[in-house]
Amino acid sequence: MPSRGPTSGAAVVFAAGAYRRRLALVFGLQLAAVAITCLMGIYNVAPLAAVLALIVITSVLAWFAALREWRPISELAKIVNGWNEEAPDLDSLLPDHLPRRTDADIATLARGLHHLASRIQGYSERERSFTRDASHELRSPLTVIKMSNEMLADEPQMSAFGQRSVRRIRRAAREMEVLVEAMLILARESDNGLGEQNFVVNDVLQNELVYAREVLEGRPIELLLEEPSRFAVHASPRVFAVLCWQLIRNACQQTDQGTIVITVAPGMVTVVNRVQPEQAAGQPDAPRVDRHGFELAIAQRISERFDWPLELQTREGEENIARLRFPGALPA
Repeated sequence: MPSRGPTSGAAVVFAAGAYRRRLALVFGLQLAAVAITCLMGIYNVAPLAAVLALIVITSVLAWFAALREWRPISELAKIVNGWNEEAPDLDSLLPDHLPRRTDADIATLARGLHHLASRIQGYSERERSFTRDASHELRSPLTVIKMSNEMLADEPQMSAFGQRSVRRIRRAAREMEVLVEAMLILARESDNGLGEQNFVVNDVLQNELVYAREVLEGRPIELLLEEPSRFAVHASPRVFAVLCWQLIRNACQQTDQGTIVITVAPGMVTVVNRVQPEQAAGQPDAPRVDRHGFELAIAQRISERFDWPLELQTREGEENIARLRFPGALPA
């Protein structure tokens, strides 16, 4: 049945099956011409050289006719191959731009590609709007909370209860800030604008542990950094810091007291929560958090996004190991 494309004015009607009918006509005429030429050769109506020449000419004409029928598909393939996501030309996929002789199936394909490209462009615009607005609207209140918290911490007459509250607010603000960073990283379709550079993994970890110790202030958990090796990575230091923080926080959720050891090995960072036997025996009924928590889910998504394989392992004594590998590690 005929297919109608979106128009501005008169409707463009494409005949269904026109491509197949025209190809059948081309090859039918070719077959008839070859058959007649062969009969002419058999009955000595034409010499052998003329017969071969007519067969070649007929085949070449059939080839050019078939190539002409294939042209709309070729043009559509060129448009898709040269598609620019930054400056998409949606009108080039409209069926109105196809020749009137185009088959209805090709027009349907063009219409589907136009609809898909329109939706992808809408998704990209919403992604940019979300990351831009969320980055501003979420970070601004967090900045105000952090500044107000620092002002409260400087009050000389604050009670012990008030100081504990200030520390909890500081810890919650820090965790919220890192969570917002992680969500914005995952919301972006690409890592453009994240400031890729060569950085030494050990230096970023040292800076991140300073903030982590502030967040863990008041909890009987010790953070240790072991550096038997040093290496660099070409990526965004902020992405790496957010990923490591998620692994550290997940390790802290697995124990009420103990030691979190971050080890830098060649091309690898390992986070282990070590619980001393006497500490584990002291609180046998202490509640524990499922190791497959929200922090670990975010860490897995970031590791998949940036091709940093994340391996998880559990040993006896509730010791959980998160091992992060960097295939593109560089010398420090």
